[in-house]
Amino acid sequence: MPTLRSLLPALAFTAIYAAISLSVSNSYYQLVLTLVPVWAVFGLSWNLLSGYTGLISFGHAAFFGIGAYATALGQIYFDLSPWFLIPMAGLLGGVAGLLIGYPTFRLQGHYFALAMLAYPLAILYVFEWLGFQEITLPIKRDNPIAYMQFGDPRLYTLLALAMMLATILLTRLVERSRFGMALLAIKQNEAAAEAAGINTLAWKLRAISLSGAIAGAIGAFYAVVLLVVTPQSVFGMLVSAQALTVAMFGGVGTVWGPVIGSVILIPLAETLNAEAGSRFPGIQGVIFGLAVVCVILVAPEGLFWKLRDLHRKRSAPKAGDAQQAPASTATITTLQRELRRRPASADVVLEVQNLSRSFGGLKAVQDVSFKLHKNEILGIIGPNGAGKTTVFNLLNGFLRPDRGKVLISGRDMSGQKPHAICEAGIGRTFQVMRPFPRMSILDNVVVGAYVAAKSDAQARQLAANAVSRVGLSAVAGRLAGELSTKELRLMELARALAGQPRILLLDETLAGLGHGEADEVVTVIQQLARDGMTIAIIEHTMQAMVRLVDSFLVLDHGAVITEGEPEAVTRDSRVIEAYLGKKWVAHAPH
Repeated sequence: MPTLRSLLPALAFTAIYAAISLSVSNSYYQLVLTLVPVWAVFGLSWNLLSGYTGLISFGHAAFFGIGAYATALGQIYFDLSPWFLIPMAGLLGGVAGLLIGYPTFRLQGHYFALAMLAYPLAILYVFEWLGFQEITLPIKRDNPIAYMQFGDPRLYTLLALAMMLATILLTRLVERSRFGMALLAIKQNEAAAEAAGINTLAWKLRAISLSGAIAGAIGAFYAVVLLVVTPQSVFGMLVSAQALTVAMFGGVGTVWGPVIGSVILIPLAETLNAEAGSRFPGIQGVIFGLAVVCVILVAPEGLFWKLRDLHRKRSAPKAGDAQQAPASTATITTLQRELRRRPASADVVLEVQNLSRSFGGLKAVQDVSFKLHKNEILGIIGPNGAGKTTVFNLLNGFLRPDRGKVLISGRDMSGQKPHAICEAGIGRTFQVMRPFPRMSILDNVVVGAYVAAKSDAQARQLAANAVSRVGLSAVAGRLAGELSTKELRLMELARALAGQPRILLLDETLAGLGHGEADEVVTVIQQLARDGMTIAIIEHTMQAMVRLVDSFLVLDHGAVITEGEPEAVTRDSRVIEAYLGKKWVAHAPH
């Protein structure tokens, strides 16, 4: 929940803006002052979807226009008050978001952006075909307050400010909650978010519904302010472009970005349009285009993030400041000798039966079968291209098997989504690290804790415990984008642990680490095993694997060539020929 202290800037900004607007008597300038918070709210609605999920929408005018026309037609044909119609427009915008989002979220990247562009253009032509080229709201002189037809234009500005403040508070609430953390995780790495137990489709649908509701409500208010609605003015490409531009200019993925963009760009564009619009038609579009170009060149993520990053650099500790000292190699070796794992039990927690997957003519995985027992560490080894990571992707749902079964505690989870498999008790790290770089270590791990937590407070407690288990508590506040490879590996391990899994799938956790760093990570994994964690690990560092695992599964060309205890497997002639090589045997630990 946002604290009163965190809300003070928004309250102070609103109060100052209100005081300025009350001192302005010119009706045109007052209209501009009203439009600034209107477009700020519209930018915030766009930001809730695109800023926090990274899925760029070129079609937010669809929700804005639906709200505007709902209010205009509701007043003309049913004589309803805008006080009622604005919330109803918000509801319609939310429903439209759900209906548009469900099919469109099947697309990614620029395909999603182009598909979103089609919706407002299609609706624009529908309204033109229906004969609603220009609608004027009726004047209600007998009861102006009930129909929001104020004699003093400053009241419109105050109402717009109230809507902006409410939207800021709502966005702050989302940002600090599971909702916002899930969206940010999706934006920064959707695959990692799914592996951490986040149902990405469900959260994106919630985001577009809330975003559409806000856009619909502010579109309705916009119609009341201008009293004239045309398809081009509410569904046109420039409308969607304004939402996108004010957010991008100020900073996407933050509450203040759309507000900053609106405060700077809207007065500039409106003033130039009034002064030079007759001589240079479309001057507003030029301004927004130039703003986008400037952002791309100077501050690709917007002014807010540019200024924040500059501030962080100035306030960052200088080189040589005290840092957490890594354990020495001698200490690590001693710890490794002291650690003793619990013996693997007879209970089978994961059983794979005849798992197969092909890509065209390539048989990546061929009839792979094995059992993973409780408290066991299973090492999966083999040459590059043997199908090891493909097996992991089949186990935790990133790929669907062509045939075969994945039984988790006896339950067939074959072909389920990654978030469902995470909920069933499988945690995962990745060969190529997948951090959420704009989030701190602790927040990265909190995302992984949500699958097991009933509340935000419990998620933070589980995350803090997981961070402590891997030894990162002293640096838990650092951004993931600033971490070393070892810290990133440990953070990913903590994120997987935070979901309270019964099984950990570790994909080349030691990759990219120096000898001493690898020993530190091995020590952490051994401690997890001693605590009773069941682990399957893919790794090429055989010296570490031999002393770490209870048994090996060896793959070559997608098929199992042998399995068994390390001593027997590392002396198997098939394994030596396919993977280890004869030189390894001469230097193998005895």
